[in-house]
Parts: sequence; structure tokens; C-alpha cells
Amino acid sequence: MIRIAAIGECMIELTHSDESTLSISFAGDTMNTASYLARLGGDMLQTDYISRVGDDRYSLDMLARMEAEGIGTSLVEKVPGESPGLYLIRTDEAGERSFIYHRSTSPARGLFGPDQSLEVDETLSYYDVIYVSAISLQILTEAARRRLWKVLDVARRRGGTVVFDTNYRPAGWDSAEAARQAIEQTLRRTDIAFPTFDDERLLFGDSDTGACVERLAAWGVDEIVVKNGSEGCLVRHGDLYETIPARAVAEVLDTTGAGDSFNAGYLAARFAGATPVAAAKCGHVLAAEVIRWPGAVIPLKAMPAPALNGPGC
Repeated sequence: MIRIAAIGECMIELTHSDESTLSISFAGDTMNTASYLARLGGDMLQTDYISRVGDDRYSLDMLARMEAEGIGTSLVEKVPGESPGLYLIRTDEAGERSFIYHRSTSPARGLFGPDQSLEVDETLSYYDVIYVSAISLQILTEAARRRLWKVLDVARRRGGTVVFDTNYRPAGWDSAEAARQAIEQTLRRTDIAFPTFDDERLLFGDSDTGACVERLAAWGVDEIVVKNGSEGCLVRHGDLYETIPARAVAEVLDTTGAGDSFNAGYLAARFAGATPVAAAKCGHVLAAEVIRWPGAVIPLKAMPAPALNGPGC
């Protein structure tokens, strides 16, 4: 069994059912990926979440939701007297979304900080896979990031794999330069990277997906999957350098969680032995279904049935 540790923040997700009604669920980029990995992995994968939540009703419901998805929560710390962050999603007619975040007092901001009571560093370094995102980095102090990087270094020396989604949300960073430095330092410790081209162009000035691949390869990333929306993705691994087209979707309802689900579909297939090209197709299959539903994590009944080429495709 492959043991995966996903690090980050799960939040209360508010979405408009109509103009005057909000629906509540729980989500967050690494949490979304963890949910799909738990669904796709079967007996092959054990996915655990590493975070901090409060001890209020919403935090307890959040933990129950993780456990219902099959995600391990033993490394989620409950902080007395605190409550999780939340975000509001608005979706336009094309399914594209905008976000309003309220997470400045989220207990997850204390991850890898001096107040964290759970000693996660040593435990984390023995996982087979550590999954982290730039949104995870965003909430950490500089000292906490350095502590995380040390964990990644130790894990890789022990044979572990680091997976990094470079998703960039400008509003959560002190500056673009702070984001560039933190993301570069993490990429230099990464084995499998999932950059999104629009983010990379905005932050690093990449002219095209090929330029993004070359930059990450120069920083030592072995397996690179550049996501480019409806254009598909560019995969580079060893001698492989190929664009895999996305699946056409006639009616896009909500693109929330599309990239997170793609990552899960890709990783589950790769860990099952699929080639990068086959894995990318699996990621596209899952993402194409996710954007037909509201919210980041679709109902279990909507999950694509596994096929011969790997989970989720």
C-alpha cells in the first residue's frame, strides 16, 4: 500500500444555490485532491490529511466528512476555541469562478509553527508520497515553510516522492516576489509538479507551456504536467514530451476543483502503473465530470467508473 500525506487547509465552502441562498460544504485544494485519491485508490492507496482545525461544530463535521471519504485524520490537530476558515464561490455563466476568502484566523495557519502540538515532522518524512500546494505554502510563516522544506528534504532522502501543485492565488501572498521565492524553493524539492499555465505566466512570465516545462526541469523537477484548461496538458518525463488534449464538455457548470481532481486522477493512475500519457487521460476524464457538477467534490455516484487503463478512466 502506498501511503500519501496531503498537507493543507480544509475550509467551509459557501456556494450560491440561487441568488438568495447559500449552501455549505467543506473543501480546499489539497483536501479536494485527497478526497478523490481516497475514492480512486481502493486498497492501493492510504491517504491521510495533515492540518489544524478548531473544536467547534463545523470543525467536527469537517473531520467527519474526511473520515467518511476514507481520509485518515490522525495528523489533524484540533485547536481549542478556534474555527476553520471559509470561502465564498461565485460562478459566472461560463462556469468560471471567483473567490472571497476569510481565513486570516484559521488554525491551519499554525501548521509547522511553534504552537503546533502534534509532532508531525518525523512521521511525515516516512510517508511514501507528500502532496503539497502553493495555497498550502501561502498560509505558512517563513519559518514554517523552512520547517516544511526540511521535512521534504528528509522524506526524499528516505525515498519518498514530493508532489507539488503550484496554484497561485495573488490575494493570499504578501507580494508576488514572496510567492516566487516560496514556490521555487518548493519546486527544487519536487518530484512531480502540477503547474497551471495561466498561473505560471502571471507569476513567472512564461511565454508558453514549453517555457514553463523548461524552467521547472532546470530546477530539477523530474515529472512535469502543465495544466492548460481546455487546451489539455503538456507532460514531460524523461524523453516524453507530449500534449494530451482535454475532453470536450458540452455544458460546464462549475470549474471549482477541476485541477485538484485532475491531479488525483493522474496520480492514482500513475501509482497503479499507468504511463504519464495514460495517467493524464485519466485526469482529464475525472476533471471533465467534476466541472459538470457544483462545488469542488462531486457526489460519489457521479464518479467515472474505473477502466482498464487505470483508476477513474
